[in-house]
Amino acid sequence: MDGRVDLDRIATVVRSHGDFDVICLQEVAVNFVELPGSRGEDEVAELGRLFPGHALIHAAATDLPAAGGGRRLFGNAILSRLPVLQVFRHLLPWPAEAGVPSMQRVLLEAVIESDCGLLRVLTTHLEYYSANQRLAQVEAMRALHRAACGHARLVRPSEEGGGPFDALPRPAAAILCGDMNSGPDAPERARLLAPFEGGEPAFRDAWQIAHPGQPHRPTAGIHPVDWLDTPTCYDFVYVTEDLAGRLVSCEVDTETAASDHQPVWIELR
Repeated sequence: MDGRVDLDRIATVVRSHGDFDVICLQEVAVNFVELPGSRGEDEVAELGRLFPGHALIHAAATDLPAAGGGRRLFGNAILSRLPVLQVFRHLLPWPAEAGVPSMQRVLLEAVIESDCGLLRVLTTHLEYYSANQRLAQVEAMRALHRAACGHARLVRPSEEGGGPFDALPRPAAAILCGDMNSGPDAPERARLLAPFEGGEPAFRDAWQIAHPGQPHRPTAGIHPVDWLDTPTCYDFVYVTEDLAGRLVSCEVDTETAASDHQPVWIELR
């Protein structure tokens, strides 16, 4: 919040809350000198330096030319010290909407081997300016979840030699997190939590599981920003209902000024 991009400080804040197996980050940029406070850092490379021993996966939603050559990238990242079996990068819908600033958005998915079994960890950053675009993005995420659950039920032969047709497992169990750019009462959030007609495990709000009956702690607007008048929760962690019994905690750091959004974390057993 002091206007300086400094990934060393971000890493210090992350480590201050625990020894995390998986870290999900939004607004990870490469060569974007236009962003406030940035020197055009390769934040993917810096994160790799700061978290050795973690697999680093990046998904660029925005991929543009840079002055003098190269590309400018902006998207999300997952760091995992647990084995990563598969990675999927899903571009989300970007319906045209006149008079509304917007950008391409992406959902990053990693299939991770954990003590809880195989998990899909998904992180995203939905559109800020348009509820219609957010709703379209939520519908796409629901469709992707249905498809993944279909693969989880499917038994198919693997390709000999481990080629691209190799039938690697893709589980139904999932953790979905990120900056949803809308609050707890938004209709797109209600749609995300809706049951699935095919019996796929629905998403549940980790905060509501861990803190039943308590309002969400705010994750945005705690520190003064020009895009939000009242502190509210924009950042959520959802788990599929088959993981609800494994949730130990869901917490928010409401003090740090490391970002205009507050960090959120969960623990599963």
